[in-house]
Amino acid sequence: MRAFLDRLSPYLLWAVLALPGLGMAIQLTTSDDPRVEHILLHPTGEFAARFLIITMLASPLVLLFRHAAFPRWLKRNRRYFGVASFAYAAAHTALYLVDRGTLDRILGQLSEVDIWTGWLAFAIFIPLAATSFDGAVRAMGTGWKSLQRWTYAAAALTLLHWASLHDWESPTAALVHFGPLVALEAYRLWYWTLRPRHRPA
Repeated sequence: MRAFLDRLSPYLLWAVLALPGLGMAIQLTTSDDPRVEHILLHPTGEFAARFLIITMLASPLVLLFRHAAFPRWLKRNRRYFGVASFAYAAAHTALYLVDRGTLDRILGQLSEVDIWTGWLAFAIFIPLAATSFDGAVRAMGTGWKSLQRWTYAAAALTLLHWASLHDWESPTAALVHFGPLVALEAYRLWYWTLRPRHRPA
């Protein structure tokens, strides 16, 4: 398993991450349905959330499974998943703007919880994605990690955005997706702050 993951090409990973988007792009350009932009709103948003969750699972999984190969591979490649999350979030935002059609309709929804949480999450994503390359990491030094911690705020807003759709009628999908992440982050918090420490006599 470790040898296979070490040989796995980042280009192949990019291809896998792009596959759902390719299918949606084909549907967008070939469908005769006038509501195709609205139809694709949900899958683009869901894939943005899923890849964000995968990105954030890396550190707690490494903590929980210290000697396993996959969590370490995921941690090394989590920036790919983070950039993919941003790409799907950008597509989600573009489709929302096209679906709304007019500036008045867009501004008229800004006070709704499921809308402003999405906009705030996307605003946080922008600097995170813009500094996701090696040059930015080197240039920013310790400031890069401080900026990346805003991912937690983006994740919380994404959860609220997803769960509050349709006036909170069915937040189950959002909770099912984010549940493992919340549980693992709670374990990580317990491990570093509340875990009993064995001290030598």
